[in-house]
Parts: sequence; structure tokens; C-alpha cells
Amino acid sequence: MAGRTLLRLRFGRFLWIASIAGAAALIVSLAMGARRPPVIHAQAGERAKQLAAGKILVARRSLLDPNFSKTVILLVQHDDEGTLGLVINRQTKVPLSRLSEELAGAKDRTDLLYLGGPVETTGIMALVRTKTKPEDAKRVLTDVFVISTKSTLEKTIAAATAPNTFRLYLGYAGWDAEQLEWELGLDAWDVLPADAGIAFDPHPETLWLRLAEQEGLQIAKVGLGVPGLSN
Repeated sequence: MAGRTLLRLRFGRFLWIASIAGAAALIVSLAMGARRPPVIHAQAGERAKQLAAGKILVARRSLLDPNFSKTVILLVQHDDEGTLGLVINRQTKVPLSRLSEELAGAKDRTDLLYLGGPVETTGIMALVRTKTKPEDAKRVLTDVFVISTKSTLEKTIAAATAPNTFRLYLGYAGWDAEQLEWELGLDAWDVLPADAGIAFDPHPETLWLRLAEQEGLQIAKVGLGVPGLSN
């Protein structure tokens, strides 16, 4: 695993949701470099207004692209340039100690690495839960910070930070300006509030299902109040 680098907060190329039905022609146009303005439905427009660092994206069941199917993504940056997030529910079986040649202090760490997304998987970022802002870290939630510099990451590891408050990610998910909003227009994602409990959920393998079922129940409750949908 040599040659890994700490990622700076920047954006990757557009991540197309290839599985959305009826969009084959658009895939081709995007592959040719064409730019399309986002087409946002009314409900998707409301979800787009909620986009911000500290929110989570929960993939809808219709999103079948293996890069994002059944993923939960914590947004760590969202502004006019684009959006960057980390997939928080794809834990690998690879221990942090495998990075001991690149990161001081990682030799005896048995906590497992996560796949943060399909972009630059040779790069490393980390989330840490702490009341004190680490040097060079970026606040994502009240007590959760994202680390993208090697020096700060090594200091965090040296402090023997517990696995339930520290997670390391290989790669990330990134969207250029308005592209995530466009995907919301395709009803690919739900946008939900997050907290440290979600970011460091102890059972990431079931996180998507729990959140998807929770959101489905909320939609069902709203539907019961719509004329013609009530029993």
C-alpha cells in the first residue's frame, strides 16, 4: 500500500449515477464533456437547499451503481465549487497497521480502514471526534473534524485515539458545482441531518438499511395525510 498520500479538500471529476433508468444518452454526452444544467424537481429542490457540510446523503434503493449503491455519505465540504464527502458505511477488513510504512504510529493499530469513495483511493483522509479542534483540521459537525494533512493525522494516531472516535478513509466522493443537485433531481439521494453517533456508528454494515427504512417510514407518514392516500 505504498505511495498513499493525504488528500487535500478538493473535488474529483463528476461521478455519474450510471444506473438511473432512461439516462443512457446523457451518460454519453457527459462522457464527451458536455455540461448540462441541473434539472431539479420540486421535492429535489427542497433537498438541494439542505446540502451542507455535516449533512448525510443516503442512497435511494433505485441507485444501483456499485460505487454508491446502499451508501451513506457524510458531506465534509459544500460550496460554490462543489461537494466532497466520505462514504461512512464501507468498512474494509484491512487494519490501519497496513499503513505503518506511510504513517508513524500506525504499526500496532488493529482498527479497520474504510473506503471513503471511488475518487483517489490511493489517498487518505480521517474523521476524528473530539471537543478540541485539531491543528489544520476542518470542522464537519460540532465535535467531528476531517483531517487531510499527514502531520495532524500522525499526531492524532500518536495520541492513541480510540477507534470509536477515529476513522481513516481511503478515497472520497466528489461532485463539481451543481452536479450533486442534478443527481438529487434524479431522486438518487435523500439528504438527512447527521451527528457524531451516525458518523461513528458502531455497526456501519447495517447503517444504510436502518436509515433507508427510517426515511421510508417518514415518507409513508407524510403520504397518509395526502387526500386520496388515506385509508
